[in-house]
Amino acid sequence: MRGWWQKSLSLKKKDIWFLFKIRHIICVMYLLIPGRHHIITRFQAQYLFRLVQSELKHDRDINEKPLRNEAVESIIFAVTSANHQKTRRNPLNYTQRALAIHMLNRELSIPVYSFPVNDTGNRDDFAAHTIKTIIHSSDDALHLTPENTVVICSTPVYKMYEKLGFTIFGAESPEGDLEQTITPPPWNIVEAIAASEDWQSDPFVLSHIYPGSLEILKQYNLGKTIRFVFNDPIVGDDGDLTETRDYSSYVRQMDEIAELKWNDVKKFVKPGLIGDIGCSAGSWLKLASEEAELGESDFYGVEVARQLFQTCEQRKSNGEFATPNIWFSQKNAVTDLVFQPGSMNTIHSSSLTHEIESYGSREELLTFISNRYRELQPGGVWINRDVIGPENKDEMCRLLLEDKGETSTLSLFYRFAKDFRAAEGYSVPYDEIQIDGKLYFELKMEDAAEFLLTKDYTDNWESEMHERFCFWSLTDWKKALSDAGFEIHPDSGAFSNPWILKNRFMGKAEIFSLDMQRMDYPVTNGIMVGMKKE
Repeated sequence: MRGWWQKSLSLKKKDIWFLFKIRHIICVMYLLIPGRHHIITRFQAQYLFRLVQSELKHDRDINEKPLRNEAVESIIFAVTSANHQKTRRNPLNYTQRALAIHMLNRELSIPVYSFPVNDTGNRDDFAAHTIKTIIHSSDDALHLTPENTVVICSTPVYKMYEKLGFTIFGAESPEGDLEQTITPPPWNIVEAIAASEDWQSDPFVLSHIYPGSLEILKQYNLGKTIRFVFNDPIVGDDGDLTETRDYSSYVRQMDEIAELKWNDVKKFVKPGLIGDIGCSAGSWLKLASEEAELGESDFYGVEVARQLFQTCEQRKSNGEFATPNIWFSQKNAVTDLVFQPGSMNTIHSSSLTHEIESYGSREELLTFISNRYRELQPGGVWINRDVIGPENKDEMCRLLLEDKGETSTLSLFYRFAKDFRAAEGYSVPYDEIQIDGKLYFELKMEDAAEFLLTKDYTDNWESEMHERFCFWSLTDWKKALSDAGFEIHPDSGAFSNPWILKNRFMGKAEIFSLDMQRMDYPVTNGIMVGMKKE
């Protein structure tokens, strides 16, 4: 009987190649390291070097089982949350993380790969998803299986790979006990960088970070990025002001009112360098880019929320803007400049300043205003459109509400009074008064206005209950801008949106003074235009 090789001589070339490929897949050994990988540690580099040199001869998995001796073919870093950046959980983008990973190629005698794996939320099949992503991203060159791959992981993620049959090396937790580590894991070094004002000289950082990773952090000034993101008092762990916002609903609302907002402010816009801070889904910039008079302008969108920033980038990729001269960046404009000092002709912001007051502090709002002044060229303008408080916000009033059905305005008020800024320790003070058989709520005009302006946002109720709209009147706004150095454009002012009056106020609520005289509905919006002197 002919041997295997003799039989193969009668096979076609493509059959021989297929058999060779299968044999290759079976015999190689890969090391797979899933994680966010913001830095590489000295321990990781030494650990990998030892595994490669020893060919896994003396190593046991987290269950103390020995491995068969195998030469390691390559090391694969699966970089998770690769589509996240400038958030507390993921301060660095994928490219920056990959640069540090590939510095290992200088030390190791085998290839080191990195593959991006985007965030998918909490999934029980995330390990399988990661394996499939690597197969796809490598054009089917890397088929990772339990037979040819050892997973190196010291986080709870290892349990997902273990369920799939993979051998697990615990690295920093060699016995699989996640509470017991023999050396600080990488994230501890990231936290140390964030906490140290002089991180480049910090003994803990220098003793644990891999020199190649340190080199990348220094070269691209990434330590500053990590420190800024970690110490940002406004943005949450995943890069947003609030964790409770329904973005599909939010983007739809922003698109629906973009034309109204543009028409309200377009007469103030000066051509040249035009920036939109808190640009949301880019809807305002889209309309601005279509204006013939602004055809030679450059447009810059700034958005802190990761989901909205990604929407803007996708829209640009889709060609939805009328100019190629438009750029988006994910930055927080609250605590720092986002444009070069003295560079901008127009800065626009809409429905943003109330969020700074709501999620940050009054001091941060004043810093935001001051930073916009610094960014403008002489003669430039900052256009700020937002909800605004009434001039008589401290006056007591009586509120009569529609009471029909379970979702009546009256029932919404009780819910509002219980939920509004409760997380921030605020309680809406009010009294119930019966007059001629009708129920009135007696409260401050500011709280009444907050309710009327908020009650219809039921799709995002939990998020909206954190937000203050009416903390400043037009007079308050003018003083704040003047204190920052601005001249106030004479057309700045407060107004009531006719649509809101007709559809959300009339027939739903009536306002009376304490002597039962009917009062006007509160203003809904303000447009403040600050000018920098020429």
